[in-house]
Amino acid sequence: MIGYLTAILIFVIISALIGLALKLQWGQAGMVNFGIFGFFAVAAYVSGLSALAGVPALIGAALAILATVALSILVALVSARLREDYLAIATLAFAEAVRLFLLNETWLTGGANGLPGIPWPLSELASGLQYELLFLGLSLAVLAACFAFAQMLTISPFGRVLRALREDDLVTATLCKTTLGFRVRAFAAGGAIIGAAGSLHSFYFSYIDPPQFGTFVTANAFMAMIAGGRGSNTGLLLGAASVMVQLEGTRFLKDRPFAHFVIRGGKDSDLGLV
Repeated sequence: MIGYLTAILIFVIISALIGLALKLQWGQAGMVNFGIFGFFAVAAYVSGLSALAGVPALIGAALAILATVALSILVALVSARLREDYLAIATLAFAEAVRLFLLNETWLTGGANGLPGIPWPLSELASGLQYELLFLGLSLAVLAACFAFAQMLTISPFGRVLRALREDDLVTATLCKTTLGFRVRAFAAGGAIIGAAGSLHSFYFSYIDPPQFGTFVTANAFMAMIAGGRGSNTGLLLGAASVMVQLEGTRFLKDRPFAHFVIRGGKDSDLGLV
């Protein structure tokens, strides 16, 4: 039971990290990113491939963060003139291109078979449940660092400019603010946090494949952000916790008699009562 609860908390942390990235990009700068799962996949595969090649976990995570930051800058520059719906479509197309690359380039990514046997970081220090708790502590430390980073950006002059861009970029430009530069930096900051989330995902599961990175990753991030409030980092943490607990908790409803009673229209015969 403790192991299961620990796993749920790790899922919540990874979801919260993705939500923090989305909050910087959409909540602060107004840049709709439907392609979060593509950046998330890149980070997971870079860290996983690095670990399989014998690179230390910390360096592999740093490489994953650098890769997602670089891709975020590239996507932001390419889509600089796009707004709202068109930007969402462009980011979604990018993520789908990443998914197809991971699925087809078997020489690098393993294709549909994925990457098994990714080494656990710090596995020499503990094993079993103790390692689960150790990884949870590591994940909490990463979340705390990313939360402090996001909070610092939110309350800084940089964050105020991003909110001004979100409301009206033309007015912001008249105040001698380079809208492109701020948008690119906001996208890159979100990409850095996604890189940390993807690394945790790769190291914790020790096996990754393309189906793990689908549109549901983006959907969960948007649900967490909407549930917690678009303007609150603390609310985002609560939103991520509520969304992930509900998603994981409902897996057991199918085994409960009352669930069949409700789903099938409340017929007593479904419960074996008549």
